[in-house]
Amino acid sequence: MSVNKEVKRITTNTLQKMKSVGEKISMITAYDYSFARLFDAAGIDVILVGDSASNVMAGHETTLPITLDQMIYHASSVIRGVERSLVVVDLPFGTYQGNSKEALASAIRIMKETGAHAVKLEGGEEIVESIKRILAAGIPVMGHLGLTPQSIYKFGTYTVRAKEEAEANKLRSDAKLLQESGCFAMVLEKIPAQLAKEVSESIAIPTIGIGAGRHCDGQVLVMHDLLGINTEFKPRFLRQYLNLHEQVTGAVKHYIKDVKDRDFPNEQEQY
Repeated sequence: MSVNKEVKRITTNTLQKMKSVGEKISMITAYDYSFARLFDAAGIDVILVGDSASNVMAGHETTLPITLDQMIYHASSVIRGVERSLVVVDLPFGTYQGNSKEALASAIRIMKETGAHAVKLEGGEEIVESIKRILAAGIPVMGHLGLTPQSIYKFGTYTVRAKEEAEANKLRSDAKLLQESGCFAMVLEKIPAQLAKEVSESIAIPTIGIGAGRHCDGQVLVMHDLLGINTEFKPRFLRQYLNLHEQVTGAVKHYIKDVKDRDFPNEQEQY
């Protein structure tokens, strides 16, 4: 019996039960009411209001420019479309690194002003103080290890992380530290599949993979990638389920033609 189908609303506890019985967790990003409503009705377990909104909604090159106010806007829009899914919101760059009091204030704003269910922070040992302070206030935290896009200028590349033993050992240590600190789950992004398998089996909390292989406890994709809205982004880990770029372009071209040809609106489409 699916744990997902047994509950009326997905919670952090639901995800823990799913891991314990071996049921995979589905997660997708959303940034507005309409798509959130569609994804929730389809039965998605977790909706991530990702700081990837900086890229796919605002057109920035990285996730760094998006602000806390903008994340709150997107998250509050998503929440209004959700009845069942767990909604997690990224804390944007600059709102939690190096200052645990600011981290708590940022998390509180998200929870109070959006109605979201949890926040997500990137990093391991470096941000543990912020994680603990947020958790102490009763706010659930999802971690994020591996490729952490907010640190892209430190990495200098979006290539696979933790291929070298030193970085892999740090990731192993950070994963256990995030669990011990109280995180309810963590994203593992773009790391070797074998390392993700090892980490997923060594900790009790769920792992959500993106470019981290099949052995994670769940998977997450950016909606624009999954639906084929983006055409330039084609990494190995991405499975495109639709080609909305082609379909939307075709539909709009058809509409333009109908308008130009005076075919739209017709007699039945006017008052």
